[in-house]
Amino acid sequence: MDSRTNVQRLTGLGRPLRRSGERGLTLVELIVTSAILGILASAAIPVMSFEVQRQKERELRADLWMMRNAIDKYKDAADKGAFQTKVDSQGYPPDLDTLVKGVDVQGKKVRFLRKIPMDPMTGNTDWGMRSMQDDPDSDSYSGDSVFDVYSKSTGTALDGTKYSDW
Repeated sequence: MDSRTNVQRLTGLGRPLRRSGERGLTLVELIVTSAILGILASAAIPVMSFEVQRQKERELRADLWMMRNAIDKYKDAADKGAFQTKVDSQGYPPDLDTLVKGVDVQGKKVRFLRKIPMDPMTGNTDWGMRSMQDDPDSDSYSGDSVFDVYSKSTGTALDGTKYSDW
């Protein structure tokens, strides 16, 4: 039996053991590769958090637009006399729930919102509201009628503005 057959039989692999002249990965190469991958991963984390915040801001803008549009449609319908409103409301809804529950128009229920959206910045459906009697920058709601909505978040947007000012 030659020495090659002995090596194959001892390893059980059917091929000889690695000779000293063959190359493989060294410990240094593995450490360098791991370090490079770690640096790349740590650079991706801030980019991902930036994207998450940007997506939340898009959702906030869309939710505010949707609710303000529903308020405007309610006011237009009230101004056209489709349903009765309080005299001092100036045709605006008394609250956001009225937009979801709807009003009776000639025997039919007309809804202006499917549901009150969740504020992506605060994580709840508690929106700030203003009536016509409130100051434009006021954060207190007089409770008369809903003229405008805003986020109650105290955070700052990527463009430097406050979410509550949107």
